[in-house]
Amino acid sequence: MNYQARKNILSHLLRGGLYSVLVTYFFIVVYPMWWLLYTSLKTDREIFLSPFSLPEWSDLQWVNFSNAWIKGAFSDYFLNSIILTFSTVTVSVLMAAMSGYALARFRFFGARPIFFYFLAGLMIPLQLAIVPLFFQMKDFDLLNSHIGILLVYVAFGMPFAIFILTGFFKSLPSGLHESALIDGASEFRAFWSIMLPLARPGLITVGIFSFLATWNEFFMAFMFLSGEGSQDLRTLPLGLANITIVSQYRSDWGMAFAGLVLIMAPTMIFYAFLQQYLTKGITLGALKG
Repeated sequence: MNYQARKNILSHLLRGGLYSVLVTYFFIVVYPMWWLLYTSLKTDREIFLSPFSLPEWSDLQWVNFSNAWIKGAFSDYFLNSIILTFSTVTVSVLMAAMSGYALARFRFFGARPIFFYFLAGLMIPLQLAIVPLFFQMKDFDLLNSHIGILLVYVAFGMPFAIFILTGFFKSLPSGLHESALIDGASEFRAFWSIMLPLARPGLITVGIFSFLATWNEFFMAFMFLSGEGSQDLRTLPLGLANITIVSQYRSDWGMAFAGLVLIMAPTMIFYAFLQQYLTKGITLGALKG
């Protein structure tokens, strides 16, 4: 067998392997989302009798979405999630940007230990901190409040955000910063008007991860927003859990699947518009961190 024949065989094998990976990816990732979407348009009878078949196109159950929005109180849960998620993203990005900028640009005693102190937060399992954190929140009267859960989300998101943004600010040319100071700009002005806009890919990367983590978070919300009188403060994952429990007794699985679609749709839209910045932000942050 000559060299060209071996090359052609290898090329076909690689192409076949690539197609196999794509098909596997489709069945593992894409098909479950497609199944979830058309299942949310079925009746309970169709869901149990033929769970993998397409719904009757002449009788699509769009009412499942209205039931989830109104009867399932998803309108209130959605508003709570919007407020909490965007508050978390805003606070996390601003605090991490200022911290990362200081650690990347300034030379002061203890800068390196402080950076590693933040990195240590990435290594602490949430389960180890949840019990003492619960009692601490109780002592400060922050249980069953958006302020309390906001502080928790920001605290747990800061280590990763600082790691990415510190590396990103280190990758930016220092000459721009020095030129701004020579032209009379204050340190804050140089940070806000020069360095922060240049760090936009890193900021968007941190924002995407913060958004996804907060929007889909269930465990901490369940721990800190499940007390008496917290019904009006609960987020979408807690609302979905409530609908799922109720569906076991009232047989309304169509509404439960519709609620899941309502939770999933904003994250996919958010990621689709901003994913171009994701790889660049992570790569630069990791290389220079």
